[in-house]
Amino acid sequence: MLADNFSLRAYLARIGYDGPLDPTIDTVRAIMRRQLRSVPFENLDVQAGKVVSLVAEDIVEKIVERRRGGYCYEVNGIFAMALQALGVTYRFVAARPMTYPQRRPRTHMALVVTLGDERWLCDLGFGSHGIRAPMNFSALDTGIAQDTERYSLARIGPDVYLLRTMIDGNWANQYEFDLSAQEWVDFIPANYLNSTHPDSIFVKNLIVVQQTDAGRKILFADTFKVIAHGRTEQHRLKPPELGALIEREFGLTMPR
Repeated sequence: MLADNFSLRAYLARIGYDGPLDPTIDTVRAIMRRQLRSVPFENLDVQAGKVVSLVAEDIVEKIVERRRGGYCYEVNGIFAMALQALGVTYRFVAARPMTYPQRRPRTHMALVVTLGDERWLCDLGFGSHGIRAPMNFSALDTGIAQDTERYSLARIGPDVYLLRTMIDGNWANQYEFDLSAQEWVDFIPANYLNSTHPDSIFVKNLIVVQQTDAGRKILFADTFKVIAHGRTEQHRLKPPELGALIEREFGLTMPR
């Protein structure tokens, strides 16, 4: 994943990372953690009636220069640019969200990183229940604690995997995927669907999510939640209050 205007130095400054840059899983984990805490998952452009641009230079300009966030293609795309600059091998994979009552197409993008003989699932763009650190494919069918949350990666078929998250004491399916490498262009139809289809969750609802050390902050439609140390506080907002909250809690300005 390349962009003419991508600068690793500018990206690292954007996420506030000044640690080691050797191509190891510790570096990948640390950079992923910093991006998750500084670049919100958000669909403000979709809510403004725009089709999200998958032009690589537009993603850099949006996230690094304008200090915005984005949804899966954007936040995983910028992370892929950083991985490539660091010399880390990765592939894009297409995932089928399992959080809907009906079966959905593979519209979600995630990353699989290869370091030595080990593979890791990296995903910075699954919103309210996304993983918080890389998931090792050698630790299948095992509950993995990441801060105050738990995740599990299972093989459910030949090279087909299922990501699950513990929610209210029960395992909940998040998405399934295989290891077929996808090209960036393969996600253009899915991005258009997510940006424009009237049944798309991103068209129907305002969504902003920011991970924190203690949990995460979530704005979904008119409800704002703060999850910290396993406890949740939430309140409803009136439409005139949304812009101020988004700026105060997430550092974002509503696009026009």
